[in-house]
Amino acid sequence: MMENIHAFSDAICSSGLEPPAPIIPGKLHRFPGIGKHSSNRAGWCLLFEDSRGGSFGDWSSGFTENWQAEHKQSFSREERVVFCRKVAAAKAATEAARLSQQRKAAVRAAGIWSRSTAAPYSHPYLLRKSIQPHGTRVYHSALVLPVVGLDGTISTLQFIADNGEKRLLSNGQKSGYSIPVNGLLSLEMVQPQQIVICEGWATGATLAEDEPAALVLAAIDAGNLKAVALSVRQQRPEMPITIAGDDDRLTPGTPGRTKATDAAIVADAQLAFPQWPDGAPESLSDFNDLACWVKQQDTGSGS
Repeated sequence: MMENIHAFSDAICSSGLEPPAPIIPGKLHRFPGIGKHSSNRAGWCLLFEDSRGGSFGDWSSGFTENWQAEHKQSFSREERVVFCRKVAAAKAATEAARLSQQRKAAVRAAGIWSRSTAAPYSHPYLLRKSIQPHGTRVYHSALVLPVVGLDGTISTLQFIADNGEKRLLSNGQKSGYSIPVNGLLSLEMVQPQQIVICEGWATGATLAEDEPAALVLAAIDAGNLKAVALSVRQQRPEMPITIAGDDDRLTPGTPGRTKATDAAIVADAQLAFPQWPDGAPESLSDFNDLACWVKQQDTGSGS
């Protein structure tokens, strides 16, 4: 049994996850997702009670893998059927646990949001980014941004500290959800001229101030652009949509540009990237970076 437990743990490690020790057969374990903070619980694993198989994955990325212990003899048809049933049961158990955690996160998020206060224009992050609060709030000095579905229901929260450090409330639903920059409104309640989808909230604030007739949605990161764009397109098939992507020129693979392009294609949307003036530093990557740099040049404080 111990040999199988070690082999299962090694398989999890090979995927980039860091499983707990010890792994107890028959118990659903939760641990940080790939590249996540130690408090994160997006990673999971379940070793079957007989230790001959198991499943593991990362809820934050949707990654799932099934594992089967090496066996000297081929599995019989009956054993394969039993294994498939165990995999299905593990999938159902982890999905139930994930949904339960998301419901709890939504309740917690709504409570924190209700206890938060309106963000002042003088918040250090807003001043540094040269943007307005746009309905955001403050909780323990951090900006609080609601991550909502298209019906306006809060699923989780994003916190932005004075220094710009960002974190999401643990276990909340993010895929397909976004931060409505123009305020906590459901898509059913507003009639914008167009919908603009970007990555970060500061970028969204810059775009909203430049296009006040548009509904601007911040997808939080590049990996969520496609899911948000598809959700919007399904609900508003006739609405003009623009994907305002980051131009991460210095990042290998340019994931911001690549994922923005993919999102625009699948959602039949327009695509826009910052247009860099002569002399703009290559370190600039998004529309807020561009707006702040132009403002510095206009005030004579730029180099």
